[in-house]
Amino acid sequence: MANEIEMKDVLSSIEGVNTAFEEFKKANDEALAAKADGKSVDVLIEEKVGRIDDAMDKHQKRLDEFELSQKRRASVLKDADGNEIDLDQKAHDWAATHKGDKRPEIKGEDLTAYEKAFKSYMRKGDRIIDDVEMKALSVGTDVDGGYTVHPDMSGRIVSRVFETSPMRAYANVTTISTDALEGMYDTDEAAATWVNETATRSETDTPELGAWRIPVHELQAMPKATQKILDDSAINIEQWLSDKVADKMGRTESAAFVTGSGVNQPRGFATYDDWASAGVYQLDGIEQFDTGVNGAFAAAPNGGDVLIDAIYGIKAQYRANSNWFMNRSTLKLTRKLKDSDGAYLWAPGIAAGQPSTLMGYGVANFEDMADPATGSLSLAFGDMRETYQIVDRLGIRVLRDPYSAKPHVLFYTTKRVGGDVINFESLKLINMKA
Repeated sequence: MANEIEMKDVLSSIEGVNTAFEEFKKANDEALAAKADGKSVDVLIEEKVGRIDDAMDKHQKRLDEFELSQKRRASVLKDADGNEIDLDQKAHDWAATHKGDKRPEIKGEDLTAYEKAFKSYMRKGDRIIDDVEMKALSVGTDVDGGYTVHPDMSGRIVSRVFETSPMRAYANVTTISTDALEGMYDTDEAAATWVNETATRSETDTPELGAWRIPVHELQAMPKATQKILDDSAINIEQWLSDKVADKMGRTESAAFVTGSGVNQPRGFATYDDWASAGVYQLDGIEQFDTGVNGAFAAAPNGGDVLIDAIYGIKAQYRANSNWFMNRSTLKLTRKLKDSDGAYLWAPGIAAGQPSTLMGYGVANFEDMADPATGSLSLAFGDMRETYQIVDRLGIRVLRDPYSAKPHVLFYTTKRVGGDVINFESLKLINMKA
């Protein structure tokens, strides 16, 4: 029934977006006509356009959330009982997070006993749990302090982080058991020359490979609860902790994947410089296209020209899987763009799980991208899966601290994650400047 209600809500939102967009076009066209005739735009018309725009945002947000949930489900398996199991792996990989190559064999019953002991540790600490619980808890002891989160709880956190961090739905995500992921750039090519039958064959240039390395950085959250609440079992401590941690980590890493400095955190794709020469590939740079107007698009019908430049600045092999990435403030501007025939460039999604489109390509909501302003990189277009690599280090750790914030107990929770651009030709940025 919950899924049925959810689908009804989604279908209602699709209808709401389409209806609102038709009203939006009429009101916006009326305002544009008044401006073209040199008349001032009626305040009531401007207010109507704003109200309709807000209504579309409300419906579109629900559709975006549904689309992200569908993307997440694509990376989830179900066991024989129909329970979802996250592909972050379970017992084997869980053991690998803290035992390394010398870890003992951990069976299902060991994991079950550990889960029960971990819950006791969360409520009481390891000083006052019994010997049986302490023995079971030793299975998850981390050599650096704290205890590794049980895989079911880890899966909940990872799934929630996935849902709150839209980048994970579009980028490439790899889980590792070391401190960095390494790979090779293959951006060079071999030389070839024409020769006749008897001509001397000379040596040609040999292509070269470059290396990239993405280290993992520590991401932390530290929610707290009173000891009384923990003692009285007033809350589901695992659910509470996973919700708080996932919310904090999801928002934190989302910002880093877009604007992170790369120092003790992932490097964001919006932090790279423009190519030195237009159309000439440059390692460690992402090509930018200017709108021609500070903080806005050019006046109709030329506003969409920069979008066309970005689309065809991408090679054909990347365009098939490309999307637009922008926040809702920028989306409001793109909704008003028209082509030379007066047709709107933005279109609402026509079915559940399908995003709205801009010039035929899906629009992904990235709230961490810059608001429209002079010189802002407010839009990106391209194949994010080819462009950006997210690296997760296996395991989430919890250190229980009952001393630092009495009468509260702090749960210092850490996860290691990295991210960076590995392909500099599969994404373009649009700079809102003259």
